[in-house]
Amino acid sequence: MTVYYKGFPQSDREEYVNMVNVEELEQRVKKIMPEGAYYYIASGSENEWTWRNNTAAFNHFQIVPRALTDMEDPQLDTEFMGMKLKTPVMISPIACHGIAHTKAEIDTQKGAAMAGALFSSSTYANKSVEDIAAAAPDAPRFFQLYLSKDWKFNRMVFDAIKKAGYKGIFLTVDALVSGYREANIRTKFTYPVPLDFFTRYLNGKGEGQSVAQMYASSAQKIGPEDVKRIKEESGLPVFVKGIESVEDAYKAIGAGADGIYVTNHGGRQVDGGPASIDVLPDIAKAVDHRVPIVFDSGVRRGSHVFKALALGADMVGIGRPYLYGLALGGAQGVEAVIDQLDKELKIDMQLTGCKTIEDVKHAAIRHIQYTADNLPSITDPSRMKPYPKTADNQIKTETSDATSGASEA
Repeated sequence: MTVYYKGFPQSDREEYVNMVNVEELEQRVKKIMPEGAYYYIASGSENEWTWRNNTAAFNHFQIVPRALTDMEDPQLDTEFMGMKLKTPVMISPIACHGIAHTKAEIDTQKGAAMAGALFSSSTYANKSVEDIAAAAPDAPRFFQLYLSKDWKFNRMVFDAIKKAGYKGIFLTVDALVSGYREANIRTKFTYPVPLDFFTRYLNGKGEGQSVAQMYASSAQKIGPEDVKRIKEESGLPVFVKGIESVEDAYKAIGAGADGIYVTNHGGRQVDGGPASIDVLPDIAKAVDHRVPIVFDSGVRRGSHVFKALALGADMVGIGRPYLYGLALGGAQGVEAVIDQLDKELKIDMQLTGCKTIEDVKHAAIRHIQYTADNLPSITDPSRMKPYPKTADNQIKTETSDATSGASEA
């Protein structure tokens, strides 16, 4: 089924999504999602070299199978920051889940809770932190912070997330400005559904703005003193999200960060930068277990989760796949995506003799050199395929932008 917000079509599906792998969902979701919304999720910056290599680079590392291990029934349970979880797979923060489903982050939180996974929501979420928390009161959750220039706004956010039971903050430091996202430009994407914090605290519509406009409202300058101030004023653990170098890891820990979050924002910021998995081993060596490490970018397989854990991560986040699952099946679709990765991960654990997630963190991994592609962006006219038109993915009202669904009023 499809419902509409000012002409913007939103899925209201609630069903478990069967799949062979999570990658196939990317094509299936096009039938129910408008083109601009799809490319907002699916694309990267500039030529998308880094975006593509985030996934391809997992092939630079090889899992060493083990035999005669006398082991069966591997267990995925793990602990992170005192929270007991059923899986090391985590819901990474992404803005505006309302472009995927009418229940937005509420259903994402429900799905994560059903799978026993850690959930994290964005400053740019559609739903309120109170409603998200009410969807699964006892579930573990973190909050991803886009630091505002306005500290009054920041303090109101801190107060809200603490009252809603969020256990920590992922401070984003790699998105001071938006990367040059050609797909968003070509489709004229603007956020079509209100973003709660902007509506509540800034008296703004929280809709109808481009990605670049939204980032412009956030701080363009963040330093070590900001990490200290956020810790003091929020009273919550702070992970620095967007670390891609050893030097920045040292700087974050020196500023009092409670954890390191290795990510390149899913290839949406600096194109031509390294794949996140390629920088993880050096960062993990430098951190040397002083603080936990969260990792994301490019994860599409259980084997990717295995490799990230073996190379130094404590939690492994997924992004785009769970939004596709959300669109196709609501909370159960999110659960299905995590289940699929868990299923693949357990197979790799069995075939390497890893009984626990802690065993995976000590598994043998090999590395070889590689060459990479230099293809144009998937939204380049030379490669862009016609977008399917269905009854469920078309904008209805005349007062909406023809591509994104944002109100022109």
